[in-house]
Amino acid sequence: MAQRIVIDPVTRIEGHLRIETEVEGGKVTNAWSSGTLFRGFEIFLRNRDPRDAWYITQRICGVCTYVHNIASVLCVENAIGVQVPDNARIIRNLILGAQYLHDHPVHFYHLHALDWVDVVSALKANPKKTAILSSNSNNSPKDSESHFRELQKKLQAFVDSGQLGPFANGYWGHSAYKLPPEANLMAVSHYLDALEMQVKIAQMMAIFGGKNPHPQSTVVGGVTCVADLNPERIGQFNFRLKEANDFIKNVYIPDVLTVAPFYLEWGGIGGQLKNYLAWGAFPLDNSGDPLKQLFPRGAIMNGDLSRIVEVSPEDCTEHVKHSWYKDNGAKNPKVGETIPEYTGIDIDNKYSWLKSPRIKDNVMEVGPLSRMLVAYVRGNEKAKKLVDSTLQKLNLPATVLFSTLGRTAARALETMYIGEAMEGWVDELIANVKMGNLSTYSNYTMPDKAFGIGLTEAPRGALGHWIEIDGGKIKNYQCVVPTTWNGSPRDSNGNPGPFEQSLIGTPVADPKQPLELLRTIHSFDPCLACSVHVIDKEGGEIYKFKVS
Repeated sequence: MAQRIVIDPVTRIEGHLRIETEVEGGKVTNAWSSGTLFRGFEIFLRNRDPRDAWYITQRICGVCTYVHNIASVLCVENAIGVQVPDNARIIRNLILGAQYLHDHPVHFYHLHALDWVDVVSALKANPKKTAILSSNSNNSPKDSESHFRELQKKLQAFVDSGQLGPFANGYWGHSAYKLPPEANLMAVSHYLDALEMQVKIAQMMAIFGGKNPHPQSTVVGGVTCVADLNPERIGQFNFRLKEANDFIKNVYIPDVLTVAPFYLEWGGIGGQLKNYLAWGAFPLDNSGDPLKQLFPRGAIMNGDLSRIVEVSPEDCTEHVKHSWYKDNGAKNPKVGETIPEYTGIDIDNKYSWLKSPRIKDNVMEVGPLSRMLVAYVRGNEKAKKLVDSTLQKLNLPATVLFSTLGRTAARALETMYIGEAMEGWVDELIANVKMGNLSTYSNYTMPDKAFGIGLTEAPRGALGHWIEIDGGKIKNYQCVVPTTWNGSPRDSNGNPGPFEQSLIGTPVADPKQPLELLRTIHSFDPCLACSVHVIDKEGGEIYKFKVS
């Protein structure tokens, strides 16, 4: 008789996701990923003005607050053939870069770190030893013995109150936690520091974006923040950028390198797929060349780091055999359909609102690891230096990147990579302003009929918008988003999606506390809220938990 364990809800992600796994002999043997919330954006965009799409689609997500904006604008611009001024390209890169600098540390400290950090264990730490550990690995000036002692007192009072807030219902004391108490206390301190830093980075997005979340200044034809191209506003942005980069280099990266050695076995878990896709992002000029971007386009197949497989949006198809849509066969998003047909959860048939995007029928993982690997294999010197130096510090081979640990490390390295590039873009913007170049917008005419594609990268992975314009209105609109790639159900050929494949082989020490499953799921940073169902073939009890 099978044993079923239900974690409902699994928090620390956004949206609605259900993952069902079978566990046998202490390891996951099968998995099914179900997106359980229908949104229908593609449907209610029909017959609207194409220029409305960016404003509506960026509401798809409240976490990636800018990426659908820029994907939609690029999509319409591709359709109408407009090229934006250089300043608009730079400002868009800066706003998108700020989104990454905000998103990635938030994911590590507030969404994923608690899978590795035992908060309650921090109460046993020696504050003096914690200060020494911090000085050896970080350059956070306030990390003194007295600071950690005061923090420990506050944490103890927090625990004694019985109201742990975001730390409630964790699997504290689980055998899979391996950090010493001092490392746990340091991590709790930096958890709080990261909360303060995210506010400053959100302000960066608002300086050129007008507001956060959901910046308003990026429109078809360019950006509307020409009034902000002055020394005061650029200086405000630059000051916060330097603060953010200091935190990334001196706290975030060292924290990842401190945690990783205690969990090196996770360099061999969660990476069974080894197919990686990046559409590319952050154009370095206005040529439209997908290789002239900070993150170039490309794919890696079967973990082969010796070559790049060239990819095109024409290679993409979406399968719906196991999705709650009418199945008229796998289609390229250009002619894609979104026809809801809910039939209930049946893992042998239809079990998800997510479609199953594929590249030439290949299952593909997307995200920071995919982007960094593609840049690495493309020969980008800065990307190669970052990856190689990190592997050298940990004394690990490149193959360790194909894993749960690899995703977490790649996200941190990518953050520093983007932050450094942003400093150069600010310098470009300053140079343009000094020369009197304040152009931020190009005029255009909306055609009666057109088709366009907008490809970019969200923090969580490859993002594409497809639009067909007819009669000056939207006839068809399709979005293929990162978690659709990663969280997709089985396709028409029976191939499991990336979540499903990555969970297979994941160890589960205690089926009543499946902490290990959270580690692999959270390493993707899924933009969904999820419930995880674990079936243990060796038992028959049902357990229910709420996890924060």
